[in-house]
Parts: sequence; C-alpha cells; structure tokens
Amino acid sequence: MLLGHVDLRVRQRVKATEFYDTFLNLLGAVKHEGADWTSWSLPPPDAGVDWRPHQWFAITEDAAMTPGATRIAFLAPTRGTIDAIAVFLPAIGASAIEMPHVAYEPHAYACFFEDPDGNKLEIVCLD
Repeated sequence: MLLGHVDLRVRQRVKATEFYDTFLNLLGAVKHEGADWTSWSLPPPDAGVDWRPHQWFAITEDAAMTPGATRIAFLAPTRGTIDAIAVFLPAIGASAIEMPHVAYEPHAYACFFEDPDGNKLEIVCLD
C-alpha cells in the first residue's frame, strides 16, 4: 500500500461522521474517535483487542474548508457492494451521484459522488 492515511477536512465533524460511517461500515471499516478527528480502518480477520491500524481514512473539522478537485476512491470487495451503497447515497446526503458503471477500464466498476461538503468520492471494485 502506498498511503498511510488520508485526513480529509469537513465543515461539521458530527454530520460528516454520520455520512461516512453509513457506507464505510458496509465496506468493513471500523470507526475510531479522537478528540479532534474521526477515522475508519479495516481490521484484519485475526485482529486482537490491541490491534492498531497502519492505514486509515480520517476526517477533521474545519468550518472554513472548501472542497478541491481531488477525488478519494474507496475499494469495495464486489460490484454488488457498490450497487447496494449507490441505492442509499441520496438518502444520506450525497450529491453529484454517477450511478455504478464500468469506469477507466473493463475491470473497474465504480460509483462517483460527493459528500455533503462537496468532497469528491468514489467507490470502486477492481475485478
């Protein structure tokens, strides 16, 4: 893995935590809360109680944030997972939703959308 973590800025941490927790749980991610941040990571199947993540996705509140053009892509285990998540994206506040389709190449199936703060996101299955 190339990245250790991503720390995304959001306007309201509580609201953003609800948004991200809804679909990241479906990807198997576990939420961790700190004083100033919320993060999600994927524990290995044999994770013990003292397991600590080496890679994570986090959000930090910044009321003055402005979304950029960068897109963050989350890996999904199956195309069906992406289809299931895409169904309820509008209900959790996602916008600019491009329903699942083959993206980039025949082996990349993805759904593109934005979080409530306008951050560009993607869920992709590489099969």
